[in-house]
Amino acid sequence: MKNNVLTLLLAFILQIAAMAAESNEALFNKGNEAYKKGKYDTALIFYKAIDSLGYKSSELFYNMGNVFYKKKDIAHAILYYERAHKLSPSDEDITFNLQLAQALAVDKINTLPEFFVSRWWRNFSELASTDAWAIWSIVTFCISLFCVLLYLFVNILFVKKTAFTCGIILFLFSGIAFSHSLHTKRLIEGQQQAIVMSETVTVRSSPDKESTELFVIHEGTKVIIIDQVGEWLRIKIADGNNGWMLASNVEKI
Repeated sequence: MKNNVLTLLLAFILQIAAMAAESNEALFNKGNEAYKKGKYDTALIFYKAIDSLGYKSSELFYNMGNVFYKKKDIAHAILYYERAHKLSPSDEDITFNLQLAQALAVDKINTLPEFFVSRWWRNFSELASTDAWAIWSIVTFCISLFCVLLYLFVNILFVKKTAFTCGIILFLFSGIAFSHSLHTKRLIEGQQQAIVMSETVTVRSSPDKESTELFVIHEGTKVIIIDQVGEWLRIKIADGNNGWMLASNVEKI
């Protein structure tokens, strides 16, 4: 009896999940149809409805970025392209459109030079998502274990040599993939980034409206959040400058 109840409960949960997925797909398709007809406000309503249900995907955020780009709302376009890029860092269409939107932002901030090894490691990490790297790590590790078994139990010399070499290579790749998975996960979870939404923001020396004005940034600029005190955020921009601004002026990626 207990097993029957659990089975029915599981079937009910799966049915609800399937209905939710079908609902999201229907809303997504309606949004796409509205976008193709140039009805950007209508498309945005459908896309936001999906987002409000807690569904996150690079395709959804990419399309939302496209809508805002068409509406000439560059700050929100950058925000959603960044969210899409975070989920699919290797997607060329997302990267290209993000760069197009960033080119229209007011602030042109020179990025601090990055050590070439760090840049190479970051670029390599962005070839795939965190989940993809994790899957590659598990798959290659399992294959490397299979190679070990071949080496131990097969007496054919050629097979033993091949299995030994492949096992080492695959084990090393598994470790590299795992480290890239951890690296991208830490970047996503450990470093909070945001996009400036206000037209003009004055960054100050301390979390106080009467403190010294350090510099001014504009909508569409990406900032890294270092600290928070009440309604104030300590942020850093790409050139290394940092200071305090009100949290209401930004939206987190």
